[in-house]
Amino acid sequence: MRQNEFTPRLFSLIRSGITKQQLSKDIVAGIIVGIVALPLAIAFAIASGVSPEKGLITAIIAGLAVSVLGGSRVQIAGPTGAFIVIVYAIVQDHGVSGLIIATFMAGFLLIGMGLARLGNYLKFIPYPLIVGFTSGIAVIIFTSQIRDLFGMSIESLPADFVQKWIVYGKSLTQINFSALAIGGGTILTALYFHKLTRKVPGTIVAIAGTTALVYFLGIPVETIGTRFGEIPNTFPAPTLPDIQFSTIQSLIQPAIAIALLGAIESLLSAVVADGMTGERHRSNMELVAQGSANILSGLFGGIPATGAIARTATNVRSGGRTPIAGIIHALMLLLIMLLLAPLAKHIPMACLAGILIVVAWNMGEWKHFADLLRSNRMDVLVLLTTFLLTVFFDLIIAIQVGVILSSFIFMKRMSEATAIKTTASILGDAVDEGVLFEEELPDVPDGVMMYEVNGPLFFGASRKFEEVMDEIHERTQFLILRMRNVPFVDATGVRRLQELAASMKSRKVTIIISGANKEVRKALLQGGLYDAIGKNNVHENITSALEYVKRVKGFS
Repeated sequence: MRQNEFTPRLFSLIRSGITKQQLSKDIVAGIIVGIVALPLAIAFAIASGVSPEKGLITAIIAGLAVSVLGGSRVQIAGPTGAFIVIVYAIVQDHGVSGLIIATFMAGFLLIGMGLARLGNYLKFIPYPLIVGFTSGIAVIIFTSQIRDLFGMSIESLPADFVQKWIVYGKSLTQINFSALAIGGGTILTALYFHKLTRKVPGTIVAIAGTTALVYFLGIPVETIGTRFGEIPNTFPAPTLPDIQFSTIQSLIQPAIAIALLGAIESLLSAVVADGMTGERHRSNMELVAQGSANILSGLFGGIPATGAIARTATNVRSGGRTPIAGIIHALMLLLIMLLLAPLAKHIPMACLAGILIVVAWNMGEWKHFADLLRSNRMDVLVLLTTFLLTVFFDLIIAIQVGVILSSFIFMKRMSEATAIKTTASILGDAVDEGVLFEEELPDVPDGVMMYEVNGPLFFGASRKFEEVMDEIHERTQFLILRMRNVPFVDATGVRRLQELAASMKSRKVTIIISGANKEVRKALLQGGLYDAIGKNNVHENITSALEYVKRVKGFS
């Protein structure tokens, strides 16, 4: 283990030193990211079914914690669009108190994942699965914002995706064209304002402009204030949630989903940042930091948080290169909350809806989605299954089914990659001369069958041994399994070898293992195969195995 694997990046940078020039750049970047994060924090909170200030609390607490403790130099954490679907469902089923407990639980799960070094393995989650649920979440976010975008006076929306669109269809006569103009203007500003200047974020221009128009012209549209009332400009004190065992049982699945989604999102964000800066993040320390951030967020009444790709990219583009930028971003949000929160109540809901629709558009991996549809049919199956389950059923189910389906497909592909061929069949194929038995064949005694095993011997390839047993003829006295190309063997593979040994013993056929690597031999020893076939029948190479056969008394 590297000594710095669990050392926060900030601590390492403080020891090595941060130049005054870089410190100035980080402060500027932090201020910019803080301004960018303001509308997103509020919008994500409202879309998640909680009050606006909880988004600000989360961005402040999580942003500070991840910057201080994280394994990335430039990661910016806070509430993200990826959590909207699952957070909204938890609030509907368990209330805000249930959400706080689930966030708290997810934090401990994330810390456990980091300490178990799972950050090294989460990168292996299949890309079609990630694109599937990310694009599904984007569709759900878009759907959830139609009411506010069109200013429809719908008191409560059904949770079901199809039912939402049915309600929208019945409410077309309620469209508020002033709200639609504000929402449409916000979308255009957020998407294209950067063509005029990149110094000021389009979302800030949209919020400032539409809020001023609504306030001074008295445009009749719903605002944060008319729906939620005043936004508190005081920071809450930490409070331990009242956790009962029954509550843990009912929230364990949502907590696992939050932890898994947070881990994937934060590490993806860190990888994107690495590509932009040329640095390498410490994935396990990043998970520990994300877990700490979620625990602290829960203590202060916040919602789940993770690394935010868009805000992290903004930080990098603005010159941020150390965690100081993330700390300044959190302090900037705290300052805005304490001084300007009362003004936020005038922000039109249609404006926030427009911002979230742009978030959904940017979040959906639409180009990659289309490319994957033209790829391997198994990848298409994972993609569409995860996408459709996310949209029409539930994100938790989508992730679970997607992971299981991907695992089965992987096992199928691995089993197909494992081959057990006889000497004759190998010679009959037009393959690389390096894998042939040509040099050994002249010296192979009568009554010996040799098989070349290529690929891992695991449970997915266990049926291959049935084919071997069917091919053994009556004159066979020795069966040599050449395992030089077997990278590993699991418990099922060892068990199948034991069954093969027992079957061959009853037919008075001796099994010889040849060329197995050190790890495979260790697995065979621990699995009891040496006892089944005899230690003398395990050889380091084919030459040794053949010489042993020739030395056996009465055999030539």
